[in-house]
Amino acid sequence: MHWPARLFFVGALVLMLWVTISASLDRGVFVALEALWPDLWFRATLADAYCAFLTVYVWVAWRERTYLARLLWLLVFLGLGSIGIASYVLIELFRLGPSGAVAGLMRRRGEQDLPA
Repeated sequence: MHWPARLFFVGALVLMLWVTISASLDRGVFVALEALWPDLWFRATLADAYCAFLTVYVWVAWRERTYLARLLWLLVFLGLGSIGIASYVLIELFRLGPSGAVAGLMRRRGEQDLPA
């Protein structure tokens, strides 16, 4: 059963949506960027986040079979970050169905279980 994983990623998605919407209502991202860019910790945190997004993307690019899907997910991850990542994992968890093993997330799309 994948309900703990689903619950975790729903929580991550809701949290990131709430924080992003709240921040957007306070000020625009480019206004914030202008004020924050001189801070080296801001740049370090931003670089760390994008390295993490690209790390997850490598896994997704390996899993996805078409170049179009790979490109679309790259754009989603770079544009939405954790919101995109949580969405991808939730989609894949629901595709597994109730009887699918979470280990199925580690296989390329369309691969079957290997015989024991």
